[in-house]
Amino acid sequence: MATSVGNEFQGLTALVTGGASGIGAAIADRLAAAGAQVAVLDLSPDASPHFGVQCNVADDASVRAAVEHVIQQFGGLDIVINNAGIGAQGDISANNDDEWLRVLNVNVVGIARVSRAALPYLRQSQAAAIVNTCSIAATAGLPQRALYSASKGAVFSLTLAMAADHVREGIRVNCVNPGTVDTPWVGRLLDSAADPAGERAALNARQPHGRMVDPAEVAGAVAYLASPLSGSTTGTSLAVDGGMQGLRLRPVQ
Repeated sequence: MATSVGNEFQGLTALVTGGASGIGAAIADRLAAAGAQVAVLDLSPDASPHFGVQCNVADDASVRAAVEHVIQQFGGLDIVINNAGIGAQGDISANNDDEWLRVLNVNVVGIARVSRAALPYLRQSQAAAIVNTCSIAATAGLPQRALYSASKGAVFSLTLAMAADHVREGIRVNCVNPGTVDTPWVGRLLDSAADPAGERAALNARQPHGRMVDPAEVAGAVAYLASPLSGSTTGTSLAVDGGMQGLRLRPVQ
């Protein structure tokens, strides 16, 4: 069912990391539809129809150069969506130290790098907001997701700490906690499974509402958290998981 959007982001500039595909692309499209000037920071930004800047969130020099490029293009910055991230599978013994450091560097320190570079400009905004893409993995124990869960648990805690640090500067910080989202990355995992159809059915069933989350649904939640209309919302995590975190349904008889 199509839904209409307002223009609450008119006159505002938003930066979306990892915004060229999947959840990030849906977020960029949603903010632009509501009037924002959108910059997409991505390793491959050419895939996006929005103003694209090549950026590696694992490299501080790359992040700072990308943020400066956005400022040169738009003259300011109001909203930062820290969406870039990478996945990992297995229990604690499945990944070596190098992989642990690589994932944490992107998923956690990457948020700190981008937010740090953006802070001087957010402090000048009258509608400053940061939204971090977290995960159900931060608040529920999922099998074979030890490293990924650790990284998203850190994102959850980092969001709260950032909200406390910057609330008196007028910068709101929140996060969105999606369940399993039907993205290209999940599609590739399914394609590599021994039984793709069976694995998809299992992922659909894991959400109480019976299906994977659509990227546009996550984008709608991000837009709510980033919107100037939500000026009293900070230090909040918003679940978009079909009830996975909070509901305990009886088995179907």
